[in-house]
Amino acid sequence: MQAVELAQYLLQALNMALGQLMQGETSYTNSFDIKVINGGIIFIPRLPAGYIIDDELYQKIFLIANAALYPRYTLLKQNSAYFVPLKTDDIHVQRGLFFPMKVGISERLIIPNLSRFVDTLSGDVVPIMKNLTVKYDKVTSIAICGNSGSGKSYALTYFLSVLKPISELIIVDPKFDTPSRWARVNEVPVIHPQKNRSKSDFLSEVNSALSKCLKRIQDRQEILYDDPAKSFKHITIVIDEVLALSEGVNRAIKDSFFSLLSQVALLGRATSVHLLLVSQRFDHTSIPVSVREQLNVLLQVGNINKKSTQFLFPDLDPEGIVIPIGKGTGLIQVIDAEHPYQVLPLLCPTYYTQKGIL
Repeated sequence: MQAVELAQYLLQALNMALGQLMQGETSYTNSFDIKVINGGIIFIPRLPAGYIIDDELYQKIFLIANAALYPRYTLLKQNSAYFVPLKTDDIHVQRGLFFPMKVGISERLIIPNLSRFVDTLSGDVVPIMKNLTVKYDKVTSIAICGNSGSGKSYALTYFLSVLKPISELIIVDPKFDTPSRWARVNEVPVIHPQKNRSKSDFLSEVNSALSKCLKRIQDRQEILYDDPAKSFKHITIVIDEVLALSEGVNRAIKDSFFSLLSQVALLGRATSVHLLLVSQRFDHTSIPVSVREQLNVLLQVGNINKKSTQFLFPDLDPEGIVIPIGKGTGLIQVIDAEHPYQVLPLLCPTYYTQKGIL
C-alpha cells in the first residue's frame, strides 16, 4: 500500500470513529488531514478548530490508528501529545501530531536448540525478538518484572545462556531454584541460601560479593584514567527475585545492600559491570530508586495494566498497545541511542534447553 493510499485509509478510519470527540468535524469539512512519512504518520489539524487538541485527542487517534494499521504497522505509544512543526507558511496548518511507527509487529524468536543458537552469536549482540537485538556494551542494567507464573524464570534462563559466553556471571538465587540448576549444569558459581542460616546471614554474603565487585569497578576506573580506550570483559550481577532477598532482614544489612547495589548501578556502566534484576515488582522496597533509574532494558511480562506497569513504566498508559496472549508476553523498552524510545509489545524467545533446568 502506497503512502497516499494509506493516508486515505486512515482518514476514513478517523472520520468514522472520532465522532463526538471532534464534534462532527471531519476531513470532508477540511478540519484535518493525514500525512504518512517515513517512520510515522502526522495528524494535521486545521486551526482555528472547533475541537481541543490535547492528550485525550492524541490518545484517541492512537487507539484508532493502531488498530487500523495492525498487523502491517505498529504505532509506538507516546506518554503525551507529540507535536511537530511542518514546513509551510500557512499558519493554519503549521503543526501536526506525530505518531511514530515501525513496519510489522513484534515477533517471537523460535529457537530449536538454545546451545547451538548461542554458538552462532557473534560479538556482544543479545537477540530478544525478531528484528530486535541489543548490544551488551550499550546496556547498563536489565530488569525483568512480572507476576508469579508469567515466565520470568524462562526469560532469565535465556538471558543467562546468551550472556555466559560474553560476560562473567555472579548469580544470586534467594529461592534456590531455576538459576541454581542452570548454574550447576553450566558450572557457574551461585550464591544461594544454606541450611541453618538466617536471611540476614545470607544477605551479608551477598553484600560481600557486591563489595568485591565494587572494588573491581574501582580498579577498572583507575585503568581507564590512564587508558580511556581500554575495554574490559563484561561482569553481570544476576539477582533473581530481588524482593525476596531484601524482605524480612536486619535493617542495617538491608541498608548496606541498597547502598552497594546503588553504587554498582551508578559506577558500573563505564567499566562494563551490569545488573540483571528479576522481581515481581520494582518498588522502593525491592530496589533503591537510584538503581531503577539506571535500568535501560526493561521487560514487563504477564498481566499488563496501569497497576502492573507503574514501577517500570510510571508514565505509561498501556491502553491500545496490542499485546499477544500467552506466556512470556508483555512490554519492553530499550533506552539507548539505537532503538525507539517508546515501549514495544514483547514476546520472549521460545527455546528448548537441557532437561531438568526449568
